[in-house]
Amino acid sequence: MTAQDSRSDGIVDLRSDTVTLPTAAMLERMQRAPLGDDGREGDPTVRELEARGAALTGKEATLFVPSGTMGNLLAMLAHAERGADVFADGGAHLLNSELGSVVTIAGLVAKPIPGHRGAMDETALADAIRSSERPGLIAMETTHNGAGGAVLALAHMTRIHALGQARGIPVHLDGARLFNASVALGVPAAHIAAHADSVMVCLSKGLSAPVGSLLCGSNDFITRARALRKLVGGTMRQSGIVAAAGLVALETMIDRLSEDHAAAKRLAAALSWLDPALADPDHVQTNILRVDVSASARDAAAWAEGVKQHGILVQASGPSQLRLVTHRHIGDSAVDRTIAAFAALGR
Repeated sequence: MTAQDSRSDGIVDLRSDTVTLPTAAMLERMQRAPLGDDGREGDPTVRELEARGAALTGKEATLFVPSGTMGNLLAMLAHAERGADVFADGGAHLLNSELGSVVTIAGLVAKPIPGHRGAMDETALADAIRSSERPGLIAMETTHNGAGGAVLALAHMTRIHALGQARGIPVHLDGARLFNASVALGVPAAHIAAHADSVMVCLSKGLSAPVGSLLCGSNDFITRARALRKLVGGTMRQSGIVAAAGLVALETMIDRLSEDHAAAKRLAAALSWLDPALADPDHVQTNILRVDVSASARDAAAWAEGVKQHGILVQASGPSQLRLVTHRHIGDSAVDRTIAAFAALGR
């Protein structure tokens, strides 16, 4: 495993896969991308990216948006009316980091559903829908950030989608790391996206594009979402410059995600060896590792500051948990240094 284009200052940055830098191929494609006005007659490179996204997710159409948060917001606006309920796992990114979009902009009522490792309790979901006066949207998330990159089982997704169809409720998939789920399950992304009416996919995480996400769904849904993108200020004009990097991401960066998964698994195994309370390797399915420091004398912030002194950046998530996210800049030597930093603090 070889990290590419890593930081020149030698820092190992495990805070997120959003810190990935564009590849040389991306920068080269950006320089020669055909451009147009995406808010008028259309940008040819954006259109090419959207067609590629639709093909990979098995949807009729795709809309290029600046961020995953905007993609999820447009899905809510296009699917549900203000005042309706949105059902999602209680630990979902949508109901935590994006709650402002849910409540303030989309005007929806958040209905958190209990679950296990990102998978909603199906009975609890059915009961919540039954008692709702205005059910508007069901949202799933895979891979699930809060659950340490857990991948939803396809059988579970099938049942959730069927429930939505039976009750006339659209189902949206927050698939920010959809291709990580695809690689982990060994199935095409379209096989996962088939279990939702719409899906949002980020290009700027493990796929290493500098900016942008894709919102995919039916032709009618994307027509509505495109008008709503203008309403919330998402028209990007000559956006083919960044769409070009997204094309390279889809062409070259999906298969290598397995390297990131292997790095996270190796980190988990080593931390578990240092202290079984820190991590469970069996819970690591993709590129996110949640480290539990509750049994330690230090809280999460102190651990993050401690490993920072060794040149390792990690994210403290609450008082007792750290989040480590592997990506293409985290090679064998970076993993070794991270393990050594944790071992030094654990003495």
